[in-house]
Amino acid sequence: MLTDLNVPNLLTLLRIVGIPIFLILLEDLRYREALVVFVAAGVTDALDGAIARLTHTKTTLGAYLDPAADKALLVSSFIALGFMHLVPRWLVVIAISRDVVIVLGYFLLFVMTQQPMAVRPSASGKASTFFQLCSVTLVLTTLTWPDLLPARLMPVVFVVTGAVTAFAGLEYMYRGLAWLQGTGQAAVTPRSGDDAERRRA
Repeated sequence: MLTDLNVPNLLTLLRIVGIPIFLILLEDLRYREALVVFVAAGVTDALDGAIARLTHTKTTLGAYLDPAADKALLVSSFIALGFMHLVPRWLVVIAISRDVVIVLGYFLLFVMTQQPMAVRPSASGKASTFFQLCSVTLVLTTLTWPDLLPARLMPVVFVVTGAVTAFAGLEYMYRGLAWLQGTGQAAVTPRSGDDAERRRA
């Protein structure tokens, strides 16, 4: 496990440590500092992936830790901003529901098949994460500099973020069901072959 503690994974751990700091600053209405911490977390997200690819230091720990850190950061951000009435509650529900569906779906598939499903990020999933990051960043930017962005921008960003997030959740559900169907057929085929062998015997 110690061999997995390379630079990309350390950056991911720093991002996780930054989550409570971000929430404390947000609760204290220190929006500028909260914005700095959130942007720094987004930068480390981009850096750890790039460093892992360039240096060929991808690890099993990082494969699970990186998306978990992203989800923890975004879910906690949306919950906090939702309670503060800075993000529409319907968007908070969509953002949280997508992650809950993915986690529960993965767990149920494993229970049903006793086989782990390889979870690969889709284009819509990456777009969903991108728009969620943009939504939180723009909200904090508006709170820090109220006159910087046009008032009509945020509702549009919220709608686009909600639509992309909902589509990503539906796509992950479809991929899970398709994988389950393929796994079931693969499990049935050998048994049919075994029955044929018995009949020949």
